[in-house]
Amino acid sequence: MKIEVKHQTAIVREPGVLITGGPSAMDLLASVRYETGCSAMVLRKEQLSEDFFRLSTGLAGEVLQKFVNYQMKLVIVGDFSAYTSKPLQDFIRESNEGRQIGFQPDEESALLWLERG
Repeated sequence: MKIEVKHQTAIVREPGVLITGGPSAMDLLASVRYETGCSAMVLRKEQLSEDFFRLSTGLAGEVLQKFVNYQMKLVIVGDFSAYTSKPLQDFIRESNEGRQIGFQPDEESALLWLERG
């Protein structure tokens, strides 16, 4: 798996969709933790199934609960403006106010967000 470590954060560089459900989230989480020892991860939004961004599927909750349970901070980077769902936009805003899960426009912003918490 292609992973770069910056500021004690694993930045996953592997192309394609990596997370399609809880089991694939656990596989990725375990691989990153084992390979890097990091407790923070950055993923591009393209590395998550589009179902993740449809809150009604429950995929976001299932996946993010794994990261919370295993104490791995996660920042998803990308342009989220195409998602017009108010519940999703609220979820993104509320997540960014916390310290465990974040949504940022780019990698630099993601690393800054992680440093604050």
